[in-house]
Amino acid sequence: MIAVIDYGAGNLFSVCNALTFLGIPHEVTKDAAVLDKADAVILPGVGAFPAAMEALTATGLTDTIIENARKKPLLGICLGMQMLFDRSDEMGDTLGLGLIPGYVSRIPSQRVIIPHMGWNELVITQDCPLLSGLDAPVYTYFVHSYQAFCDDANIVAYCDYDGKVPALVTDGGFVFGAQFHPEKSGEQGLMMLRRFEEMAR
Repeated sequence: MIAVIDYGAGNLFSVCNALTFLGIPHEVTKDAAVLDKADAVILPGVGAFPAAMEALTATGLTDTIIENARKKPLLGICLGMQMLFDRSDEMGDTLGLGLIPGYVSRIPSQRVIIPHMGWNELVITQDCPLLSGLDAPVYTYFVHSYQAFCDDANIVAYCDYDGKVPALVTDGGFVFGAQFHPEKSGEQGLMMLRRFEEMAR
């Protein structure tokens, strides 16, 4: 079973619809006990980083999330991916979960439209179980104005949006983050969610 964290700032509907379509057992929860018994965890997110972290902290789940990330697969999606990092400077400086070293800041380009919205090809830089079996090219759907800044070792794939924008990141263990929305990225995105479930078996 995959636990989908409900903290009032997540794209629960689209994520759960995709999991239901795939026949993947899941439970939307803000209960630490459910996270502990789950085989894997998804942290969705939409909106602004400070409000999302405040809402997540208010659930009392942050320590439980960090503890579970050491022993089972965790996938952050969009803002949920950004929250995996140390901090963000969106609307001031806000601490994140600190599961992946790095920080989040506004996409720096002045030559492209912000927010970055639409389909982009992934440039895959290292092997990752989430991408296993996917045929190139891999296109995914993005909606965001802020991006992660981190070491290349943590970047599984990036897209070119007048610069290198980390698209899929990892801590090298159980933690993964997708800046794009796999649940809105067609068949290839659904395959990634299926691979995530397989990691939890």
